[in-house]
Amino acid sequence: MTRSVDQVNAALYDVRRMPYGLARSTAAAAEVERVEAEGPDGARAYALFVLVESYVWGAEVTKAYLPFTKMLRWWDEHPEHFDAEDTHSLFWSFKWMVGHLMEFPTVPAAQIERTLDDMARRYALAGNGTNAVALERFEWARELGGADVEEAYRAWVATPRDEYSQCEACEPGDRAAYLFETGRHDEGIRLLEQVLQGSPSCATEPGDMLSHLQLAYVEVGDAEAAARTHRRGLRHLDTGVSMTGPKGRHVEFLARTGNASRALRLLAEHQAFLTETDSPGDRLGFLTSVSTATGALRAEHGDAPLALRDVPVTTVAELDEWARREAAEIARTFDARNGTTAASARLRAAWERGARTLPVDLAVLSAGPDAASSTSTSTAGGEAAAASTSSDRGPAPGGEAAADGGPAGVAVEPSDADGLLALADDVAGEDPVRAAQLLRRAAELLESAGHLDRAGFALAEAAQRAALEGDDEGAAPAFAHALALVRAGGVAPRFVGPVVRAYARLEAGRGDVRDALAQVERTLDDLVLAADASSSESPPRAAELVERDAAADERERRDLQDTRARLLATAGDLEAAATLAESVAEDFARAGQVGDAAHAFWLAGRSRCEAGADAEAVDLLESAMEGFAIVHDRETRAMVANELVATLRRLGREQDAAAVGAGLSG
Repeated sequence: MTRSVDQVNAALYDVRRMPYGLARSTAAAAEVERVEAEGPDGARAYALFVLVESYVWGAEVTKAYLPFTKMLRWWDEHPEHFDAEDTHSLFWSFKWMVGHLMEFPTVPAAQIERTLDDMARRYALAGNGTNAVALERFEWARELGGADVEEAYRAWVATPRDEYSQCEACEPGDRAAYLFETGRHDEGIRLLEQVLQGSPSCATEPGDMLSHLQLAYVEVGDAEAAARTHRRGLRHLDTGVSMTGPKGRHVEFLARTGNASRALRLLAEHQAFLTETDSPGDRLGFLTSVSTATGALRAEHGDAPLALRDVPVTTVAELDEWARREAAEIARTFDARNGTTAASARLRAAWERGARTLPVDLAVLSAGPDAASSTSTSTAGGEAAAASTSSDRGPAPGGEAAADGGPAGVAVEPSDADGLLALADDVAGEDPVRAAQLLRRAAELLESAGHLDRAGFALAEAAQRAALEGDDEGAAPAFAHALALVRAGGVAPRFVGPVVRAYARLEAGRGDVRDALAQVERTLDDLVLAADASSSESPPRAAELVERDAAADERERRDLQDTRARLLATAGDLEAAATLAESVAEDFARAGQVGDAAHAFWLAGRSRCEAGADAEAVDLLESAMEGFAIVHDRETRAMVANELVATLRRLGREQDAAAVGAGLSG
């Protein structure tokens, strides 16, 4: 029986609630196929738009053009089947198509210009505003690099905004990127600083504009603002879309500010973009940032070793040569399509920019005297309390003089541990760097006073805050010392476990998990010893207390075993990781921790896939999906479904892959 428009719309609404990826695209394609075969005609436009949207944002841009042309043809033949929302979606899609066609050098310039002209014609016939058309004309002029770029930019900026304009979060970033590209750093900085006061947000913002802004501060020599912006930007890189450009710019920033180890670690984390991105344009952008970074690093760190999965290099110098060759070749393909030399010129300009560097201190828990002393003074990028005088944090407390008569602009802080802990809690929201430093100072006082357990937990919290601010170098030794303190303070292993697991997450990101594995295994052994000691206690404790503590110990044991499996996977021991993760998943399930079991099954399935055992991974990924369905975690379930669809396709099980998508949208 043919579904009603409302029924199809409800199914499409479910598809749009899924995260972008193969599962969503598969589900959207299934809906289009069904609507085209069965109707109703009134739902076809919306179904086609959902498929276009899914492909565009799901890393399958090239597949979007076919449903887009179908949507255009449907509009030409049956405009009566488009309601106001369908009409808006059709014209909005034009921006995606024109913009993304530019990202593929195999698409002829003539086709792009025809599509852009068709966009302008259709917008005019529909009586739409022309801001979006002006933007795309500017972007194409910028791509070609002709003499009319500035004129096209000014025409776009002068065109009134309308319902088809870039979102209010994206437009300032697009404008500033051009201003920075043309050397107008002060103008771009003013624009973004004003916009960022309003906390703009969308799929890519504020992460994209912050990634540009941090580099602009390097250009103008403002180390403190550069550090602050970099830290803020790091918190906006995990958005559910690829964020290839911002991630590359963060690598470049770290290299150009004297943070070589951080730059190489971030590059290793995002190394997949070196060889595979959503489009050749995205890959050129990432390689441009990386080659700029390696160029800045090569003089002092050219011999630094690298171990990348898919790139045949072993040192920074070799990566520099490889990345420059790759980027130059892609730029030449764009130049050939465009009939200009603009792409190669932009690449050379980026390499020249890399020679301009600025030391920026990103330490949070550094061992230097500035971090150990009062945080009411600031170092470049260290962002102690004086950083609170910057425009986005308001004036420093105390006005011209501190309330207790101290020097102007300097607030005297507590000298006791409890006061420092309270102050750290108060400032954590607006100044996490200062909070971490206050916590560390409190830990030092507590340790000196012999309160080792409290000192350890305060230092562990400082380490965690430092890790969130990107200071892995400071956080790692702080975590290690915190663990020594809590153990020396007689803290029960089940309370040590959460600190161990936080430390393990940090070390997994750093790539060397040996110390973290040792900490996990030691804590697991300590849990066994604690259980033995409890059973032989004299006089025995009340039965309910023994049972409560035993249950808590057992839960921590499961969590630690799960962490151990994840560390093994990070270390590349995929067989051991998959076997342990499956066992832990079953333990979680028996204990009624369904969500934790689902995550462990997911880890086991991913590990099997990475080891090349796709057939063995299918049941594990299906178990993970079932678990996430039980706990109503739709988003994570869909993320697992993306991997399951990809796995089934590799196995040639196309019908089963399609069924996964259909099951999610049903």
